[in-house]
Amino acid sequence: MGNRGQKRAETVEDLPADKRACSSMEFRASSSNSSVQTQMNPTNSTPETNDHDMDTSSSASASSRSEGEHEKDSAYGSCDSDDGEQRHNDLRDYHRRRSSGDHGKFKRIITSLREETEPSGQLAVLTELCEVLSFCTENSLSSMTSDSLAPHLVKLAKHETNPDIMLLAIRAITYLCDVYPRSSAFLVRHDAVPALCQRLMAIEYLDLAEQRVAISTVVNICKKLPSECPSPFMEAVPILCNLLQYEDRQLVENVAVCLIRIVDRVSQSPEMLDELCTHGLIQQISHLINSNSRTTVSSQIYNGLLGLLVKLSSGSIVAFRTLYELNVSSILKNILSTYDLSHGISSPHMLDGHSNQVYEVLKLLNELLPTAGDQDNQQLLDRESFLVSRPELLHKFGMDILPLIIQVVNSGANLCICYGCLSVINKFIHLSTSDKLVELLKNANISSFLAGVFTRKDPHVLFLALQIVELILQKLSYSFLDSFVKEGVFFAIDALLTPEKCPVLTPEKCSQLTIPVFNGVQLSFDSSQKSSSREVLRCLCFAFAYGRSAPVSERGSCKLENDSVYNLAKNIKTNYFSSEVFDCDKTLTDVLQKLRTFSAALSDLMSISTGKDAFDLHKEEFYGILHQVIKKLNGREPISTFEFIESGIVKSLVNYLSDRQSLRKKGECCGVHDNINAVEERLQVFTRTLLYASDPLSQELPISTLIRKLQNALSSLENFPVILGHAAKLRNSFAVVPNGRCTTYPCIRVRFMRGEGETCLCDYSEDVLTVDPFSSMDAIEGYLWPKVMVGKNIIESVTRAMDQAECLSLQSSSPTSFNPGGSPDHMEPNRMQTGLPVMQEDEVNLSGSAPEQGVDLRETNHGASLNETHIGSAEREVQFSSEADNDMETDLPASSSSDNSVPKLLFFLEGQQLDRALTLYQAILQQQIKDHEMVTSTKLWSQVYKVTYRRAIYGHGNPKGCSCSAQNSDISDKVGGHFFSGMFDSKLVSDLENSSPTYDILYLLKILERVNRFIFHIMSRERICGFAEGKFDNLDNLKIAVPSVAQNEFVNSKLTEKLEQQMRDTFAVSTGAMPFWCNQLMASCPFLFSFEARCKYFRLAAFGPLLLQPHAPLSHSDSGGTSDRRVSSVSLPRKKFLVFRNRILDSAAQMMDLHASNRVLLEVEYNEEVGTGLGPTLEFYTLVSHEFEKSGLGMWREGYRSTSNIGLLTEDAQSVTCGLGLFPRPWSSKSEALDGIQFTEVVKRFVLLGQLVAKALQDGRVLDLHFSKAFYKLVLGQEIGLFDIQSFDPELGRTLLEFKAIVDKEKVLKSMSAENSTLKLDSSFRNTRIEDLCLDFTLPGYPDYILTSEADCDSVNMRNLEDYISLVVDATINAGISRQVEAFKSGFNQVFPIKHLQIFTEEELEHLLCGEHESWVFNDLLDHIKFDHGYTASSPPVISLLEIIQEFDKKERRAFLQFVTGAPRLPPGGLASLNPKLTIVRKHSSNWVDTDLPSVMTCANYLKLPPYSSKERMKEKLLYAITEGQGSFHLS
Repeated sequence: MGNRGQKRAETVEDLPADKRACSSMEFRASSSNSSVQTQMNPTNSTPETNDHDMDTSSSASASSRSEGEHEKDSAYGSCDSDDGEQRHNDLRDYHRRRSSGDHGKFKRIITSLREETEPSGQLAVLTELCEVLSFCTENSLSSMTSDSLAPHLVKLAKHETNPDIMLLAIRAITYLCDVYPRSSAFLVRHDAVPALCQRLMAIEYLDLAEQRVAISTVVNICKKLPSECPSPFMEAVPILCNLLQYEDRQLVENVAVCLIRIVDRVSQSPEMLDELCTHGLIQQISHLINSNSRTTVSSQIYNGLLGLLVKLSSGSIVAFRTLYELNVSSILKNILSTYDLSHGISSPHMLDGHSNQVYEVLKLLNELLPTAGDQDNQQLLDRESFLVSRPELLHKFGMDILPLIIQVVNSGANLCICYGCLSVINKFIHLSTSDKLVELLKNANISSFLAGVFTRKDPHVLFLALQIVELILQKLSYSFLDSFVKEGVFFAIDALLTPEKCPVLTPEKCSQLTIPVFNGVQLSFDSSQKSSSREVLRCLCFAFAYGRSAPVSERGSCKLENDSVYNLAKNIKTNYFSSEVFDCDKTLTDVLQKLRTFSAALSDLMSISTGKDAFDLHKEEFYGILHQVIKKLNGREPISTFEFIESGIVKSLVNYLSDRQSLRKKGECCGVHDNINAVEERLQVFTRTLLYASDPLSQELPISTLIRKLQNALSSLENFPVILGHAAKLRNSFAVVPNGRCTTYPCIRVRFMRGEGETCLCDYSEDVLTVDPFSSMDAIEGYLWPKVMVGKNIIESVTRAMDQAECLSLQSSSPTSFNPGGSPDHMEPNRMQTGLPVMQEDEVNLSGSAPEQGVDLRETNHGASLNETHIGSAEREVQFSSEADNDMETDLPASSSSDNSVPKLLFFLEGQQLDRALTLYQAILQQQIKDHEMVTSTKLWSQVYKVTYRRAIYGHGNPKGCSCSAQNSDISDKVGGHFFSGMFDSKLVSDLENSSPTYDILYLLKILERVNRFIFHIMSRERICGFAEGKFDNLDNLKIAVPSVAQNEFVNSKLTEKLEQQMRDTFAVSTGAMPFWCNQLMASCPFLFSFEARCKYFRLAAFGPLLLQPHAPLSHSDSGGTSDRRVSSVSLPRKKFLVFRNRILDSAAQMMDLHASNRVLLEVEYNEEVGTGLGPTLEFYTLVSHEFEKSGLGMWREGYRSTSNIGLLTEDAQSVTCGLGLFPRPWSSKSEALDGIQFTEVVKRFVLLGQLVAKALQDGRVLDLHFSKAFYKLVLGQEIGLFDIQSFDPELGRTLLEFKAIVDKEKVLKSMSAENSTLKLDSSFRNTRIEDLCLDFTLPGYPDYILTSEADCDSVNMRNLEDYISLVVDATINAGISRQVEAFKSGFNQVFPIKHLQIFTEEELEHLLCGEHESWVFNDLLDHIKFDHGYTASSPPVISLLEIIQEFDKKERRAFLQFVTGAPRLPPGGLASLNPKLTIVRKHSSNWVDTDLPSVMTCANYLKLPPYSSKERMKEKLLYAITEGQGSFHLS
């Protein structure tokens, strides 16, 4: 390979298609938002140079940035040396002499310009002036000189007869403004602007770059439009609207900025808004925001365009009508349906200071539905009359929008978005006629939706929901009264009348929750200025009231009165649900009563069947009841979520599956079930009812129906809080408590009050103290105890307490400011530790009593002072605070378990005792969560909190932890029954009470998810039992077709969105304000969250908050998040490493020895090659992957090839044949060497492999390794057994299962023969005696692996067949590979803890590690590829290229990706997640175009494609390039 790189260097001119990496000499990236700089020198305009030095909007390569930084550093000398000072003095003298000489030249030039009249003389003077201005400095010019030059240059710029004079004059004006910016004022005074405009009008053609510059100028003009005399910029609107049709993104974005600012300027004038609409502005904007538009814009511009429509529809009746006539609801429907809700619904603290798309869409929808409460003027009457006259438009609006906004709310929208959606629904129902509403509302299942909304706490939301109910009952009482009862709306309204049952927030408390509403967007493309938004704090009542709709005096007030919700609920119940007008017997539906009957029957049967024998007696009765339950749930009669919850079915099923022993009360022993065998039997019966449809015509499995019912119930019942950050603008403060020091964040003001009746402590309530919000209760106690204690041992106690306080204060949490490029205050070198709970599948202590706690990302460095800051450090210690159990690392001192650390004080806030596991900040949030659905109080930092302290009194001692939670080996046989124990032993990590319905739902979902993943094991086990019992005799019947549901059916969109909101709040993440349920549910029920959300959580937990990719502005067509390939590059130092292609593994080992434990971003540079950056690095990981796949390493078992996976394997003949994935080769503990391979070398390779896999995950690199599913299970810490062997060796696994079936049948026959002596035993394997198979006790396929040395185990017979099976299974998946697996894990843990991967399934882990190998659809290619520099999406060469790519087979597609990106696989998320985006540009060539070859810059995913004459020629050249252009990186 090394020679191939050298050969490519020698033939680079002959073969320009070689794959090239980015170099700072050939590729300079610039921001897409920056203005295009035109090259004024006409000599530098040849196409060849453009191909070598090209401006793009892609991100700069890592290599160019690092090299640029190095060059910048080396350009500066030392200012401390005498030589440096002398050089500076000499330089100043030189500039002084130079400026003096320039002054003389300018005087002479001015005189010549004044006197010269001949064109040739004027040309010479202007040429000299341009040369002088090119090299002079600002000190060379003065105001007097500029003022003298200005009139002459303006005059010459108007020269009509000689274009050269005009060009040089304008160039001199440009240079003058560049060198001396103050000269622009003199030029303007001498009418330079009209002169330049006159020249522009004479130009007949502008290329794209010149158009960009022209529009950038207009953008600058629009920064400050005049309030009077608007005609000039209004006249430009038609031209700007026409420019919106262009496909160039930068041009369109600049035009959009101009229009946004123009509309903002005239927004108070309905007449001018109407005039704007006459120019086709609405049509052009509607086309641009349409998801089918080819031109994509950034989210910032996209939101601005939506805001533009909001202003137009609010102030112009013409715009209002036009939007309806253009069917804008269809466009908005597409936005809501295609926009990624996990990114679109953010907290009220808008991303990057700008409104998000969903918020802007809701503002527009509210403006399109006028009601009397909005405006009391003629415009309102005109709009309503328009909708009355065109009812079909309003009906179409409802059909498009109503289902989508209901979906938005159900997906977990925050309080503000939920309020906006309800407002739209309320207005729509108010404006609609009754005959149009019934079908629409029933199809949207409005009753179920409202029942879910009533679980909210906020009075604004509840009041709107009640208004909707009242409107529906007023118009359609006959149609919806029964459904309101069936879905639980009636019971929810009734609950609002009993505050002790369902407390409601009073508006006084809610007035503290003001929402930051962004009233308009101010756009800026100047890199030196930050875009800003006009933020105003409003009550939720005015969150969607635009402009004049919300008077300034009312924006901080609340429309609701204290008893508004209560009065409206009472009024609805009196008018529609009272006994006079409603039959009270209808409050319980027939379905609910029937389900309750089944639930009671199941519970009664459970009470008399407590053991396995008793269960066997009633087995058919259990099956009958379960079958009836599943049949009812899966039947044609609809069952509402309310009926499902209230029936008690969930509680009965949980008791049935757990035997009431796995759900113990908190504090009790959590031991193994005494009757686990009975529970296993019950699970098999339950599974049988879930996997076979009760209705033959039904295409859906009953398990899918049950999952869906449980998910709906969970979304309806769960009330996990969302905690948002409260200090977006960090400020320095001084914290008196606990140790008196400065902080970079605000402190909490506290007055400590002695508890009433407390006589043993002093009063310390005189002063208000500032407390570090992230200090623990122990640290606060350490400060307070010496000041409040009294007693005879005060001196000794004070000394001991002060020592403890000092220890605590040194380790008290101190969050770091969340700034990219910064670093934490505290770090521990060469180590990365986290405090995430151990995410075990089988045994996690899930029931705790700790309230909501925070994800704590505070870092500590025990060797550094608290105020010390280390800039640029690569190593970080990240702590994710979690459960307070013994297995977790916390930020408390190690001595906290000693007697001296026993708490002496108890703290109370508003009468509630504070949990010592929480920080003060978390405790305050916890108190507010009890009353608020979302905590966003702006008064949190200014309020004075009264914390009461009391002396702690203890009883006889605390209960010790349960010692019987170890795994029970008796419940599992030796060949793979392990998966049953995990289903019942694990308890939910949750602060929920065991009696909570939410707890039961989560528990049942967890069992169902495990049943779904182990369905093959369960059905195989059942089939083996059937064979043993004689139900069938043919071993071929052991083969099964496994029915299962998709894993994403277990994802709860509402909880996923809540987690997304928490992770987007950088302050909450970095300071420990995330609620505890995020960790708890992720530990025990990770399947509830989407794969994308878990990927973000994984990076947050494993690498810390600063390594999460910030939310970059995405175009509206982007369908996914940012790529993991560059996710770590934002804030990490880079390390280049030299790699030798002919010694890849040796280079990899050296790299890991140096950098495995260091948190740096590794970049590869190949020996004797110039390229470096992302492309070479990705290729390195690909080459390493192929090296590990080679046979002869002693690492992998071989022999099975799957035809479906052959295309995924390398074509190298030396590669291991393993179609189902790599699995470790078994090594006997007695073998140290085999076939010349030392086992120690094998262990070292597994360590190296673990390091590389972890490093690839850490740096976001893609590997080309195909591990088996069973190996991934071992990596995730899961146990595997007999049933897993088929996943990597089907023949061996199937044979062992058949052997096991024969052994079990033999046991059954023996037990039967004991009762019936005449019964003949006949156990054979496919009509062959076991003895005749001639098997010995060696591992199949590995004759050197001796299974046992016992004398009676020479050959396998029926008597020792069970032992043989156990030994083979143990050697294959346990003893024979355990040392290799542990070596892999040890190498992995050197990079980061492998336990963080346990939130993924084995399929997801492969997806995360190895990326995508999906097929490409034409439209997807069009959406996710960027075309620039001569190409657009409609260019014929582009169309041909996309068609060719689609026609590629798997091998060609891998080669194409390897050629363009450096890796044969796409990152997780596919082409949409490729970062930088794949860019296709036109390649210019001086030769005949069909002879040229494509070339690439892999660091930027940048393909330079010549415009070939035909598709066939393009495919020929492209295939040649991707085949021959592999193996080296050179400059193009």
